[in-house]
Amino acid sequence: MGKIAFVFPGQGAQAVGMGKDALHIPAVKALFEGADEAVGYALSDIVFEGPEEALKSTANTQPALLTTSLAYLEAFREAGGAKLAPDYVAGHSLGEWTALAAAGALTPAAAAKLVHLRGRFMEEAVPGGRGAMAAVLGAEREALRALCETVSAEAGRVELANVNCPGQIVVSGTREGVDAVVQRGKEAGAKRVIPLEVSGPFHSSLMQPAADRLEALLRETPLAAPAVPLVANVTADVASDPEAIRSLLVRQVCAPVLWEDSVHRLVALGVDTFVEFGPGAVLSGLIKKINKDVRLVTVNSAEAAAAAVPALL
Repeated sequence: MGKIAFVFPGQGAQAVGMGKDALHIPAVKALFEGADEAVGYALSDIVFEGPEEALKSTANTQPALLTTSLAYLEAFREAGGAKLAPDYVAGHSLGEWTALAAAGALTPAAAAKLVHLRGRFMEEAVPGGRGAMAAVLGAEREALRALCETVSAEAGRVELANVNCPGQIVVSGTREGVDAVVQRGKEAGAKRVIPLEVSGPFHSSLMQPAADRLEALLRETPLAAPAVPLVANVTADVASDPEAIRSLLVRQVCAPVLWEDSVHRLVALGVDTFVEFGPGAVLSGLIKKINKDVRLVTVNSAEAAAAAVPALL
């Protein structure tokens, strides 16, 4: 019998109304109420009713996605999935925090508060318009890294930010640096380079001010050992020690998300089933491109949560 990983998406998966279909479950209602209290305003109103602009603000998106993903996990547990413990957890960027909350390293309310502040720190780290990100399609990782180094020396700093799957890498940095990669992507073998609508150059060294503020906050935050090991974004390796995880969460703000490597690592550890909890199916799409032989189960609604239980047990 193969092993199971529970995985959780990051920013970009959000949609107004997400999680509302699971509100009839008392534990889900309590999750959203706890998140509202943790951030100090009616976050759930923004999640369920919008407006979309407010939900897209990073300081709202992060706790909103975390709470919704945990809500669908709660719906899954309520439907009988509590009998099924994963062997590993992982998440994409913000999703790593959700994974840690799912594994009991942080309470959902503490995680919601932390990622709300993480989002605010990230938004405030670089003045608006100074940073940018772009998705590079079709380039090899090392060729793109070399182009980024060349461009950083000539135009402005730009770095690999998300290594998502074969042929899909996101770069991040100064507007000048990212613009140059958009113009010169073909030099690294890119078929297309698509500028992204984001509020900052996430997962680049320009985020260092946000990492410093987060580190100070995390020093004061109790963190337990997760009930199951995490495969971390920064190293694409297993982490269970709370102090190591604390350090990885800080490094993750400026370091690339090694999602492709993380999935390979999980498969090497014996995982053959990935269950994605959260709105949409972004990670399932990426995992399919990384390894077409694994089994994928997407829990992105209360209905999907109920259907997933008999499929997995």
